[in-house]
Amino acid sequence: MNNTNIPSILFVCLGNICRSPLAEAALRKVAEDRGLAMRIDSAGTGDWHVGNPPDRRAIAMAARNGIAIDSYRARQLVTDDFNRFHHIFALDHANLDDIRAIAPARSTAQVSLLLDMVPGREGQSVADPYFGDEAGFEVTWRDVMEAAQALAARFAK
Repeated sequence: MNNTNIPSILFVCLGNICRSPLAEAALRKVAEDRGLAMRIDSAGTGDWHVGNPPDRRAIAMAARNGIAIDSYRARQLVTDDFNRFHHIFALDHANLDDIRAIAPARSTAQVSLLLDMVPGREGQSVADPYFGDEAGFEVTWRDVMEAAQALAARFAK
């Protein structure tokens, strides 16, 4: 249950191998740097990568920023998540729609887009770098780090 005072946050993208593990890593780093206690995880709406590590380019991007994510393993969003986490953040509109479609009637989690937490970025999606090159992972990292900073500021209050 999410009735603890420690904020619990779940990041959700499509396969849980690019954007959401990078968002998880970014917030873990920012929370640690600021001394914030948070429960942080990530998941995907799809099941085809369950049990796999993040994309090698995501692992490399996190490593360049001093964070090891090679031990992360993809998992699929489950209905229990809607009561285990205070906040579920979708990385794009399609996943937001999918999350809302499977949310149980008695869900206690607040569901929204991740970039809604960043002033001036409301309604925007974190670009999916999967089909692109390394440059796309740079853009994704900047987006999720900006969101992590905004979330940390929000929960530090």
